[in-house]
Amino acid sequence: MPYDQLEDLPDNVTGVLPRHGQEIYRAAYNHAWQTYRHAEDRRGDASREETAHKVAWAAVKETYQKEGDRWQRK
Repeated sequence: MPYDQLEDLPDNVTGVLPRHGQEIYRAAYNHAWQTYRHAEDRRGDASREETAHKVAWAAVKETYQKEGDRWQRK
């Protein structure tokens, strides 16, 4: 389901991403949640939620890179 607030994001997101990265993640996740609502719109047998998380991380990786266990802006 879509995330209304940053505080609703999973711990593995809020625990490692700075606020701006969390905002990117939330926006991308929510958009993907709507875009890939039908199974035929997704690759393979990935669930709607799994697809949305993958899209969200890909969006974060366009602006941030992981250094150690933290994410830093490129």
